[in-house]
Amino acid sequence: MTLPAVELQTSPNPTVSIIWMHGLGADGNDFVPIVKELDLAGLPGIRFVFPHAPMLPVTINGGRMMPAWYDIWATEFGRDDDEQTIRDSQKEIDALIARENERGIATDKILIAGFSQGCAMTLQTALRHPQKLAGLLCLSGYLPLESSFETERSDANENTPIYYAHGIGDQVIPITRAKQSLAVLQKAGYDVEWHEYNMPHSVCMEEIIDISNFLKKVLK
Repeated sequence: MTLPAVELQTSPNPTVSIIWMHGLGADGNDFVPIVKELDLAGLPGIRFVFPHAPMLPVTINGGRMMPAWYDIWATEFGRDDDEQTIRDSQKEIDALIARENERGIATDKILIAGFSQGCAMTLQTALRHPQKLAGLLCLSGYLPLESSFETERSDANENTPIYYAHGIGDQVIPITRAKQSLAVLQKAGYDVEWHEYNMPHSVCMEEIIDISNFLKKVLK
């Protein structure tokens, strides 16, 4: 069984899929409204898959149960994250990729996207995936499990385009943390398109326009 998800299709027979993970405490509905904001003119039919994260007790939030891709112990993001729940969610996202394959979408026509915790899971999963993906859309997050990244990353996605964006005024995940992850990715030779926006821990219209342009580059 794959994770439950909200799905939208831009045509009856999509040839491209975008699997888009929400942030901590949200659910798959969170980014559904963004689809109608995106300029998708000229792109092939797309299936958007917005999965719901599992319900987990989150230590940083007093152990409350909430939709979460992984447990966070403290505010040192990437260093105080629970490795087991990260890897469990990685398997769940890999299963979503496999389901798109079963539905006729080639792996190199699947783009992985995510916001905040969803961004962390995008980087965790996509860069370790054994088959080439179409691209990564990384919004307001960071690279988790950095200590194992170099040994676990897949050659298949060494040249996969990455859109990476963060808000200058982000008070949840400081932009300095994202820039640390950016430096790791650039040092490893990844093709990262980096953007900074004058916004908090959110998404802005300027970013949506840039996302549209990125999608048009990688999903033609």
